[in-house]
Amino acid sequence: MNHDVNTKILAGKVALVTGGGRGVGRGIALELAAAGASVVVNDLGVSLKGEGTDLSPAQSVVEEIRSAGGNAVADGHSVADWEQAHAMVQTALDNFGRIDIVVNNAGILRDTIFHKMTKDEFEAVINVNLNGVFYVSRAAAPHFKAQNGGTYIHLTSSSGLIGNFGQVNYCAAKLGVVAMSKAIAMDMQRFNVSSNAVAPWAWTRMVGTIPAETEEEKKRVEGLKKLVPEKIAPFVAALASDAARSVTGQVFGVRNNEIYLFSQPRPIRTAHTAEGWTPETVIERVLPMFKNDFYPLHRSGDVFTWDPV
Repeated sequence: MNHDVNTKILAGKVALVTGGGRGVGRGIALELAAAGASVVVNDLGVSLKGEGTDLSPAQSVVEEIRSAGGNAVADGHSVADWEQAHAMVQTALDNFGRIDIVVNNAGILRDTIFHKMTKDEFEAVINVNLNGVFYVSRAAAPHFKAQNGGTYIHLTSSSGLIGNFGQVNYCAAKLGVVAMSKAIAMDMQRFNVSSNAVAPWAWTRMVGTIPAETEEEKKRVEGLKKLVPEKIAPFVAALASDAARSVTGQVFGVRNNEIYLFSQPRPIRTAHTAEGWTPETVIERVLPMFKNDFYPLHRSGDVFTWDPV
């Protein structure tokens, strides 16, 4: 956070950070402000399940930014509503005259094992974590187009990229965000607009709900507690700067002092036959041929097995 006057890489820019009142979003809002951006700190101030409203988390971040000499304003609109998402962007225009950076960070959890998951538990998560990313991004799009420039940074999750138990709703939304980010990058490229997805690893309220009963689970949770939410922010600020304008359509991860570039799906094996396939020949030839390259049912913790650095 120690930016000297010469490194205000976001000077003159205006950023909107959804879910900016706590955790990863708060860290990003503070970092963008320190880098010279004026920030709309959007936060409903709800519980992890999206219940209740309280503007004070956003307001306290705004006060923190202002006391450090930065510009910020709080916003209490919901990302999960088309009109409110537009009102959120309007908050940026009304207060700062423009919008340059959208950080889609707001999210909720409704973890439930699949066969017990209700329609409401699924839809609530999709509405905030997927629809909300579309609504807020779409609200900013005409302004980005008109000024021939802008940056979208969408927070995804290793739950979507790799997988996790009891998160069918969250995994679906978070992988959907990756595809949406790529499609936005393609559609908006001609207007000099970038769009990238970033998976954060951080100990926040959202991770704090992970059960820790067995010794192994307790050990994992202790490791997760070392993950500092503020560590995500410098990478996001860099992506938001003009220096990174050519970086678009990518999927990144940040875990304390580690930064990852993720692969994107491409064919890894091919089977073909001159005479066409039958169900029997598929079973006989294709499945055994592919078997070595099948992905195991890994969860995020199975892939990221080392302690954060």
